[in-house]
Amino acid sequence: MQIHLLKSKLHRACVTGGSVHYEGSLTIDADLMDLVGLCPYERILCGNMANGERFETYAIPGRRGSGEIVLNGATALLGKPGDLLTIMSYAVVKAKQAGKWVPRVIVLGKKNKVITKRGTKK
Repeated sequence: MQIHLLKSKLHRACVTGGSVHYEGSLTIDADLMDLVGLCPYERILCGNMANGERFETYAIPGRRGSGEIVLNGATALLGKPGDLLTIMSYAVVKAKQAGKWVPRVIVLGKKNKVITKRGTKK
């Protein structure tokens, strides 16, 4: 049997911009993506803590060290700069591995700087 488990999580990521005319996705600072093991174009689930909206899209890398979290395309209508997001991805794992599974999680603070991290290698 296989189950879906949390793989990557960025908690309290502050939206820095939006572009409704972009074709879609969520731009995330590439350094933050690396910390949690998110791959370019990986499917993500986002929860907006400001308005309760939840949406799926894919991650694209932004400028390293920029702290940018940009809502693109239709997702730009689901939040605004200053909103806090929880950004998650999942992995399909054999049930036997589930007990040893550790997701890579970071909690962000002002300017999307890392406050705490768990399960990360860096």
